[in-house]
Amino acid sequence: MAANPIHSYTLVITGAPYSTQAPQTALSFARAAIAAGHTVDRVFLYGDGVHLASSLCTPPSDETHWPTEWSIFLTNNGIPGVACIASALRRGLVNESERKRYELSASNLLEPFIIAGLGEWVEGNTTSSRTLYFHAGG
Repeated sequence: MAANPIHSYTLVITGAPYSTQAPQTALSFARAAIAAGHTVDRVFLYGDGVHLASSLCTPPSDETHWPTEWSIFLTNNGIPGVACIASALRRGLVNESERKRYELSASNLLEPFIIAGLGEWVEGNTTSSRTLYFHAGG
């Protein structure tokens, strides 16, 4: 029997935490992929998925804090987390440079996430062996 090939993945999350299962399902997949010897090249947040990168999310104490779970996972595994700039700005998610650019009172991007353009998504599609999408469903 042939061995299973090793894959590299770009994960695209479009569903928001607490209103969809997309971030939770993506994290479960990412953990399993890493455990199986695969790699996750990057996680790209698009649409409502950018809410996962907000440092202002404060769920009740008896619920999982999905942004923190993702932050820890990305940091521990050296995986870039990228929030689409257009999606982020529309939803009030800004880093320090965008805060200054738009003269806002605060920034709220959770580390290690960065804000970048769709070029990061395109690069992920071309360099990873697989791109998986985690949508809101419906």
